[in-house]
Amino acid sequence: MLQIDLWKRLAIMGLVALGLLLALPNGFYSRVETHNDAAAAIEAGADPAALQDELALWPDWMPSSLVNLGLDLRGGAHLLAEVQVEDVYAARVEGMWPEVRDLLREERDRVGPIRLQDYENAELRVRLVERSEMADEAASLVRGLARPVTSLTGAGSTDIDVTTDGAEVIIRLSEAEQRATDERTVRQALEIIRRRIDETGTREPTIMRQGSDRVLIQVPGIGSAAELKELIGTTAQLTFQPVVSRSSSADENPGVGNEILPSLDEDGVFYILERTPVVTGEELVDAQPDFDQNGRPAVSFRFNPTGARKFGDYTADNIGNPFAIVLDGEVISAPVIQSHIPGGSGIITGNFSVEESTQLAVLLRAGALPAGLEFLEERTVGPELGADSIEAGKLACIVAFVLVLAYMVASYGRFGIFANIALIINVGLIFGLLSLIGATLTLPGIAGIVLTIGMAVDANVLVFERIKEEMKTAKGAARAIELGYEKAMSAIVDANITTFLTALILYAMGSGPVRGFAITLGLGIITSVFTALFVTRLIAVMWFERKRPKTVLTGRALRLVPEVTSLDFFSRWKLWLGISGVMILVALGSFGLQGLNFGIDFKGGTTIRTQSTEPVDVGQYRDAVGSLGLGDISITEVFDPTFGPDENVAMVRIQAQDDTESVTPEVIADVEAALQSAVPDIEFTSVESVGPKVSGELIQAAIIAVALAIGAVLVYIWLRFEWQFAVGAVIALVHDVALTVGVFSELQIQFDLAIIAALLTIVGYSLNDTVVVFDRVRENLRKYKQKPLREVLNISINETLSRTMMTSVTTLLALFALYFLGGDVIRGFVFAMIWGVIVGTYSSIFVASTVLMWLGVKRDWSKPDANAGTQFANVDA
Repeated sequence: MLQIDLWKRLAIMGLVALGLLLALPNGFYSRVETHNDAAAAIEAGADPAALQDELALWPDWMPSSLVNLGLDLRGGAHLLAEVQVEDVYAARVEGMWPEVRDLLREERDRVGPIRLQDYENAELRVRLVERSEMADEAASLVRGLARPVTSLTGAGSTDIDVTTDGAEVIIRLSEAEQRATDERTVRQALEIIRRRIDETGTREPTIMRQGSDRVLIQVPGIGSAAELKELIGTTAQLTFQPVVSRSSSADENPGVGNEILPSLDEDGVFYILERTPVVTGEELVDAQPDFDQNGRPAVSFRFNPTGARKFGDYTADNIGNPFAIVLDGEVISAPVIQSHIPGGSGIITGNFSVEESTQLAVLLRAGALPAGLEFLEERTVGPELGADSIEAGKLACIVAFVLVLAYMVASYGRFGIFANIALIINVGLIFGLLSLIGATLTLPGIAGIVLTIGMAVDANVLVFERIKEEMKTAKGAARAIELGYEKAMSAIVDANITTFLTALILYAMGSGPVRGFAITLGLGIITSVFTALFVTRLIAVMWFERKRPKTVLTGRALRLVPEVTSLDFFSRWKLWLGISGVMILVALGSFGLQGLNFGIDFKGGTTIRTQSTEPVDVGQYRDAVGSLGLGDISITEVFDPTFGPDENVAMVRIQAQDDTESVTPEVIADVEAALQSAVPDIEFTSVESVGPKVSGELIQAAIIAVALAIGAVLVYIWLRFEWQFAVGAVIALVHDVALTVGVFSELQIQFDLAIIAALLTIVGYSLNDTVVVFDRVRENLRKYKQKPLREVLNISINETLSRTMMTSVTTLLALFALYFLGGDVIRGFVFAMIWGVIVGTYSSIFVASTVLMWLGVKRDWSKPDANAGTQFANVDA
């Protein structure tokens, strides 16, 4: 019977209501954002009375979680930094010298006098001057200083390894301690970066660990990556070190245990300092911008009790001696100690501006980074470009929505309206889930939603086409609707699971915007299946209970294919495969001759996106930067084959110089200044830099991602069907990927990380089509046990042809809207998707099925086969 239990109806309605309620704040984004900011300020200690107006913009009892807007939508800066964990090893070992020295001096009668030797590679070398035969004894004494490693992986290990080399005792960190130090260093760096950014009051920063020793930082609203690097890139290592002497040469030998550092304010002056500090910035508890006795900007500081005691004792014992204050390897001042300084507080003076003293206080308050950072990737997106992207994304979504809604109503009438209601709910549920998990919406994420709009109707189309077929059996409308949902279930589940697998691989292997696309695609698949199987069914059942129609879906105003088709898809199979073969050969030839036009994601370097009010003159731009002596700088006008030049936008690509790993900020600034002098009204809407280390890793990750996606498909189809089906599906996928890569090579469209996301989505989409056909083949093999495989394949493709064309057209409608209206930033990505849908539809009909026909399949799976392993269908050419 066509019915749904009351508790199921309530559960479906409840889930829909909850999802839409969670999505609602996004419809009032600015108001809710202001309310949330006010609530956060009050929680931080602000006066509630002063923020009542902002707080009243949104009810407190309503959900207030919003979808975070990514940098490409809001503007801001993105950095990928690698923590130089090896730097900490040397500092740790150096810090042990006073303890080792005091221990061995106490045992002077046994080991004799000692001397610290020059050392490198994070090790201490202590030479026994007179009693070299006691080196093993000295090493044994030093081993007594070892402490247990404080980590689970280092349980039972000690923190140092002590060995001997002749008369020398060598102290190094143990491997277990190095691993524990790496973990602590990255965690500490992550926390300090978070504190420094939080000090600025920036909204919704993303600060997360990536891999074992990298930190991803994304800060919306900040002016540039350079500004962000100034804030977090300084290690702010503050030390107070004894002064040995002054020098006018950086090449002077400072002596063992000492170091020579430049003065920040005095040109040509260097200080020789004892390497081991008396007290460090780690013992600071507060730092504030201040002014010295002459009214010049300064920074006041205060130590914790341990630091205060050491600071006080040293100043008491060294009155009349200079004492260097060192920040990140530069002596910012070296005052002479005039008197004992108890209480552990003081002031740092120097040639500061008010802004510099404020920033230094922020850095010191947040704490010193435990190690330096190497910036592997940086991106800046201007707020204007972000605002343009939002508007373009909104317009593309609305147009795609309207086109798909109108197409569904024209194709399925009343049931098309049911599907449209479910589609609207579907998009609401996606935003509800994004808000619930605090996900970040990027421009590729918007593309994922638009793609979902096109693909979401697929499950409904499968059901509706099934209902039409069941109506022909004269079983009645109620039974036709019930069987339609039951028989479409297998194809819907198989098709969406395979696409979901590619979304998971995208999320696992991708980063940044690619992950944003994977999240929206994955959530869209979940909500699409839910709305198709439950929401539209509930609507259809409620309508049927009221109207009790005799027939449903018996006529359509719009048909892409005739009601019944009997095309022979294999009569010209050699022609179709010949066309595919020629296209693949052309693609391979182009790939071999000219390769791909790799973007900086894969090639490394820097790309500056410019926009001006005047048309782009590439020659003028090239002349402006030619005098900089930076070699071959690529300057291209953003050009769309449909619209021509795109709003006076150009891309300036700079490769790293021969002797550098990446393009330096100074080079970027010189290029921007040269372009500004040539074109005064030019704007730099985005800057992206990727180092060679990251670009190489991205190429490897991209290849692995595509291989994993195809491998996952092979395994899943093999498990759900038979190995012949899996091979046919995988050959079709390789065909689609090869043709897509080939067209990018032939047209020399920029190939970047987003295109890899498109390739994986094409894999999912093409497989979706193929699985629907194969699901019908499997069903018909049981139904038509005596028919040749070729005939069964023809019947199956004809029966699913209407669905195949419907899904392809709805998806293309959405993608064309995004291509024409979504802006140039993602046009290459959308082009890949459009091409992929076309070749994916072609391959699911002609390539995958032909391969299956060649391989043959075991016929009746529902019963044991007496001739298992020998009964295969003959291939009839």
